[in-house]
Amino acid sequence: MAIDPSTQTGALPEAARRRLEDLKQRSAGGHRLATTDFSVDEFLLVQSLGFEPVGMVVGSSVYHVGYQRGSWNQNMELQVLTAAMYNARELAMSRMEAEAQALSASGVVGVRLDVRFLQWGEHIGEFIAVGTAVRQKDGQDWRADGGVPFTSDLSGQAFYKLLSAGYRPLGLVLGNCVYHVAHQSFGSMLRQVGQNTEVNVYTQALYEARELAMTRMQAEAERMNATTVVETRLEVATHTWEYHVMEFLSIGTAVRPITGDVKPVSPQLVLGVDR
Repeated sequence: MAIDPSTQTGALPEAARRRLEDLKQRSAGGHRLATTDFSVDEFLLVQSLGFEPVGMVVGSSVYHVGYQRGSWNQNMELQVLTAAMYNARELAMSRMEAEAQALSASGVVGVRLDVRFLQWGEHIGEFIAVGTAVRQKDGQDWRADGGVPFTSDLSGQAFYKLLSAGYRPLGLVLGNCVYHVAHQSFGSMLRQVGQNTEVNVYTQALYEARELAMTRMQAEAERMNATTVVETRLEVATHTWEYHVMEFLSIGTAVRPITGDVKPVSPQLVLGVDR
């Protein structure tokens, strides 16, 4: 994410700062209590790697998404809406990372990014990032370049497999594109009646929108010096817009080898988790 989480600490709500301070004081006093959204299996697997959960971390941004109209018969990106959706997610992610930094965490595992549009206004939505902050018990620094806690949407099981095979997560990367799909002319629709035929204007629109989202996600991974993006998802949603306007979101976890050597992976680890 482009926003430096260290600048976001002061923007955290007072209730969040009190909760984080209480967690730090309890930990310093030897009374460790960490809330997680891990399953029991995830909790035990992450522990077996030498990481301990230090608490759930949350970032939120209630954001007013502006307005942009697309031309009726033109395929086009709506750049005002693309920027709004991206910036709102960045704010939520950076605040979640700021909470992780406040807990001296190495990173955040199992990140979920959600958006819900509220009844306060048609274009007002809450963008939220939630995950479990973890810290390496032996003090090894697993933070990403620049001292920022790594972020990953991998499950505890996938995180275990990734590190066991010699890779490390660097950060959650995403690219998006809000796109207006052109309406067909009445004549075109009439010519298609009863015909099996490709609707080229729609094919090109969806193809271009996905390519823009994918390219932007890949650019984020390159800036992290990643070698691979794993578990990439391609999502499409109309949110509150009319049905010819859609957001294409490409999201995954950027990784690279821990060292120059990558360990061979056992079939048991690929098919499940070594017991």
